[in-house]
Amino acid sequence: VGEGGVVEPKRKFRFKVHFGNLNGSAFWVKTVNKPTFTINAAEHKYLNYVFYYPGNVTWNEITLTGVDPIDPDLAKTLATALDEAGYALPSTATEDPKTISKKDASAKLGEVYIQQYNSAGDVVEKWTLHNAWIREVKFGDLEYGADDLTQVDIVMKYDWATLAGDGAKK
Repeated sequence: VGEGGVVEPKRKFRFKVHFGNLNGSAFWVKTVNKPTFTINAAEHKYLNYVFYYPGNVTWNEITLTGVDPIDPDLAKTLATALDEAGYALPSTATEDPKTISKKDASAKLGEVYIQQYNSAGDVVEKWTLHNAWIREVKFGDLEYGADDLTQVDIVMKYDWATLAGDGAKK
């Protein structure tokens, strides 16, 4: 409950996404979906009946769409993050190949979190993505007939998410 007993709902446009170790960490993010989870069901058949029991929890990947500014260059930053996560283009057939590791991929991003704000600028919700790493990047489309901003779509995986903030209080 806000000032004067007025209830203030959370608004979709008051948010920031932070990548702890990337330059310009609060990129110009246009959209992001909050973390979601799925509880898998285990089925048990007994005589003519089927019973279901809750099983493992799977945290679903998130997708964010960012605007690609010239400085800091989001596309270049993400390409560099891929290199620093362990990916290397092969230069010769005899070169020892490098591979991406989860440790390096998540360490390159650092702490990843999504904050939602109220009208006064206070954080009311903070989702922290633990061991997050980038699974997919789409660098956007180009078109002569459009004057839209260039977008970058990022799909991220993570092991689990935690929620903190005053929005959970009664």
